[in-house]
Amino acid sequence: MDAYGGLRRDLFHDAFAYRPLPPMRTDGPITRRLPGRIREAAAWTPHAVVCFLAFCSLLFGYTRGGSGGPAWLLSGVMLAVPVITTLVRPIGAFWLSCAATVFTGVVGSHGGLGPWTPGAVFMHLSVLTVVALRTRPRVAAWMWVVTVTLSAVLGSVRSSYGDNTLQLATVYGIVLLVISVVHIRKDAERQVSAEKSVTAVERDKRTVLEERTNIARELHDVVAHHMSVVAIQAEAAPYRVENPPPELAQAFATIRENAVAALTELRRVLGVVRAEDYEAPDAPQPTLADLEGLLANVREAGLPVEKVITGAVRELPQGVELSAYRIIQEALSNTLRHAPGAGARVEIGYVLGGLGLRIVNGPATSEAGPSQGSGHGLTGMAERVAMLGGVMTAERTGEGGYEVTVFIPVEPGEATQAAEATETEEKA
Repeated sequence: MDAYGGLRRDLFHDAFAYRPLPPMRTDGPITRRLPGRIREAAAWTPHAVVCFLAFCSLLFGYTRGGSGGPAWLLSGVMLAVPVITTLVRPIGAFWLSCAATVFTGVVGSHGGLGPWTPGAVFMHLSVLTVVALRTRPRVAAWMWVVTVTLSAVLGSVRSSYGDNTLQLATVYGIVLLVISVVHIRKDAERQVSAEKSVTAVERDKRTVLEERTNIARELHDVVAHHMSVVAIQAEAAPYRVENPPPELAQAFATIRENAVAALTELRRVLGVVRAEDYEAPDAPQPTLADLEGLLANVREAGLPVEKVITGAVRELPQGVELSAYRIIQEALSNTLRHAPGAGARVEIGYVLGGLGLRIVNGPATSEAGPSQGSGHGLTGMAERVAMLGGVMTAERTGEGGYEVTVFIPVEPGEATQAAEATETEEKA
């Protein structure tokens, strides 16, 4: 029943449905090199080939002689019509081909090919080839089964001509098998390509999540440090005033309780983003003030790097300082990995509206070794900049090097608050 259902779906259901053959794509390695009008005409190459096969079938129908009557004239036309029909109704063309085979088998000259005339053999092979190319392998298998059955029936009816069903079945089977293998390979390539695309998308998403996790870990340490300072200041404040009013002491106690509660909730919520082997750093997260140490380490690793600062240096929010430090760190690490022997330049610009960074390196002077990084440094930098509402560009320079430019907006009030917070922490 399953086999019968498959046969009905493939060869009987909407057999004469209108399915026009679309023009050929012209973006291939050969067709895209053709001039404009010739390339447009090349899109209709499959249609021209099918028309040529139909013309050859028409000629085959008249080359074997015949009575010259209406039936003989009609037989040639009947051989051409199924081939032309494959352009618009492929499954219907197969059934027309079977009908033409029966008709020419009754009235035509067989030429020693059993129940098949030479024209019918060529016509049916053309139809099977075109239809198999336009459909799926299972349809090709059903067409081969129907063709072999039809040939066996005709051979038994017209046994006086001999029966070459086995030879024709072998030829048709080989042709259809080759086409089916090509179809299966193309389907497999499309599936692999689709899976690669999905994998690349998932990998990009996972990379973004990993980078956001790293950022969350670092910001957790920054915020936890500030909240700890608030709690300590609130606890120590009443003891700095002689005989403080009860309302003031109660206010500081409330501030401390809220700070401790917020710190507890922060650790509980953001603790889930920590890896099992993650250890919180003992020292505060790095800032631009620690950049000289980073540059010294990079120079020891063999990368000559210079630093240029423009504008009035000022305290920035610690999240901005941390992100700027990490961006410079990652950009210099990429230079070490991908441009060995090149020099680098780090430019930091303090402007009224924020902080500008430019890290540029020259072309590599030696062959790069195997990369030891994750290959997603740009993604991490972009995530940090996007988190702060900034903009970033990363592109190759005209000299063959690479340049990363970043602008992070900072409101003037935020810088003032950052400076005051730093002063308060030092006092604490």
